[in-house]
Amino acid sequence: MSKNRICELLGIRYPIIQAPMNWVSGADLVAAVSDSGGLGTLGPNAGADHITEDVGLTGERMRAQIRKVRKHTQAPFAVNIVVGFGEDVKYSRKMVDVIVEEEVPVAIVSVGSPDVYTQELKDAGIKVLHAISTPRHAKKAEKAGVDAVICEGYEAGGHKGFTELTTLVLTPMVADAVNIPVITGGGIGDARGVLAALVLGADGIYMGTRFMATRESNSHNRVKDAIVGGKDACTVSVPKDHMMARDLINNFTKEYAALKTAGADPEVINNYLDEHSQYRSQHLGEADAAEICCGQVAGLITEVTGVGDVMTDILESLGPRFDELKRKVADFF
Repeated sequence: MSKNRICELLGIRYPIIQAPMNWVSGADLVAAVSDSGGLGTLGPNAGADHITEDVGLTGERMRAQIRKVRKHTQAPFAVNIVVGFGEDVKYSRKMVDVIVEEEVPVAIVSVGSPDVYTQELKDAGIKVLHAISTPRHAKKAEKAGVDAVICEGYEAGGHKGFTELTTLVLTPMVADAVNIPVITGGGIGDARGVLAALVLGADGIYMGTRFMATRESNSHNRVKDAIVGGKDACTVSVPKDHMMARDLINNFTKEYAALKTAGADPEVINNYLDEHSQYRSQHLGEADAAEICCGQVAGLITEVTGVGDVMTDILESLGPRFDELKRKVADFF
């Protein structure tokens, strides 16, 4: 992997980036992924045990998590900056200030324009990876000066744009559109997914849900069990005001869909989302009554393991999977 563009760019051993997961990816998970050779990423609410609208507290909670990661590993890691819109930009503004002050090596920027923070972050010596959902967005990010783009297919968990391009289609589109490195995610949970992403033209892979179901993640044990218990079509797309989410199917998703179908007032819908947020599933263990963002790959996850086991299984399986691929391709000639 020494000549891989993502490894060289980020100073990591393997081109495996742990996707940021709001309440899930705290310092323990991030340090474990980075120490195993990938790139761990702190989520926006890393380490938080309650919801706050205090901008200063938001920033200081992240600062504490950054310092905790550094106590456990000297390897590179990232912090997710959710740019946001309108009044919410005050939170991302604070996050940028903190990660510049703490000299975090990598920023993963999402939900917003690459024109907002890219130059400021790069001037501070921080590598910038920007999340996009179309080739057009990828070109815009490249023009803004980001170091690499991250594309997430329709299969991916969490929040993203309304486009329905799958990983299989989006990845080569983006790889053809830009000259900078491409990281791709959505439906990747084992060596087969990693190899497929590289064949499609990606330089690195972006994996969240598989890391959610590890011992080091901050997910409540009932959430981890729900993911392991998911079979085949166990997730659903959930449209919201400004973006699309992919969630594990449970009572929350069913009631939310019923409200949307009935044409409920937007205030009623927003109140329902607030009362059944990810915080309630991830921290209070309301695995059936609250939102659980996760990707379709949940159907492939059969047990909760350690981060080291996930990484080892992928890396040890890549060689045999690659040999198998070569044999299959050779059959065409």
